[in-house]
Amino acid sequence: MDTFLPETVGSVLGAGIVDQQRMGRGHNAELTRAVLSDGRVVVVKTDDAGDPEALAIEGRTLRHLGEIGGLRTPAIYVAEPGMLIMEYLDHDSSLSAVGEIEAADQVAALHGHTAECYGFAYDTRIGPLAQPNPQGGDWCAFFRDHRLMAMARAAHDEGVLAHRLLARIETLAARLDALIGEPGPPVLIHGDLWGGNVLGRRGHLCGFIDPAVYYADAEIELAFSTLFQTFGQPFFDRYREHHAIRPGFFEVRRDLYNLYPLLVHVRLFQGSYGAAVERIVARFVGG
Repeated sequence: MDTFLPETVGSVLGAGIVDQQRMGRGHNAELTRAVLSDGRVVVVKTDDAGDPEALAIEGRTLRHLGEIGGLRTPAIYVAEPGMLIMEYLDHDSSLSAVGEIEAADQVAALHGHTAECYGFAYDTRIGPLAQPNPQGGDWCAFFRDHRLMAMARAAHDEGVLAHRLLARIETLAARLDALIGEPGPPVLIHGDLWGGNVLGRRGHLCGFIDPAVYYADAEIELAFSTLFQTFGQPFFDRYREHHAIRPGFFEVRRDLYNLYPLLVHVRLFQGSYGAAVERIVARFVGG
């Protein structure tokens, strides 16, 4: 990496590197922070997981969120198979209440961008995992087939989800129409709003990273934001000033939608996430 960055980054950005520091490894890339001679600070991500398209997709979707969705995202300098170079957003800690309000304004604005269909123009990733986005007008079918069951079957095929639990998820999937009811329209979502992807500095919001973009019912985004306590009451109070939250979300649909990111975590980390899936499924289909 020490010899790679000066030769490649300097040539494509037109500025030399005066300092660099390895930031560690993400799910699909090695990360390096580099200070350029013109004062810019960038993050360089290089593929080390055999999925070079993932970084090109990440850069493309970050641009989409910034240009179309209006989110504060890093400037993208290079987004190609195997390499992503983007602005480094200086950050330190979690958001204050003020930062949550700032995030609510941006997420609500993002959810103001609608489409005719759920899904997206191309498949994306959630972390290192494939996220299929075939476009269609039936949200319950999309969530059932391309989120809940696609992730559950992949987890089962990989040996990290028991066959009995898969069968119970299939039973739950058959009841989604009644449980979800009338969904919201297709809106643009970030798709992976856990705390590590929402950056703050001195309590204020400074940006969003690592998206898993598609058009969805906004509730799946709101649900994910509660799974790891990304946002609290200040966020939701402010979000409601922009968009209503339909009755039954916190009581019923939040748990249903959080099955998808929980199954993502089952595939990536196993551990207690399978038990969390079990608890939610038991709530709706019994033991």
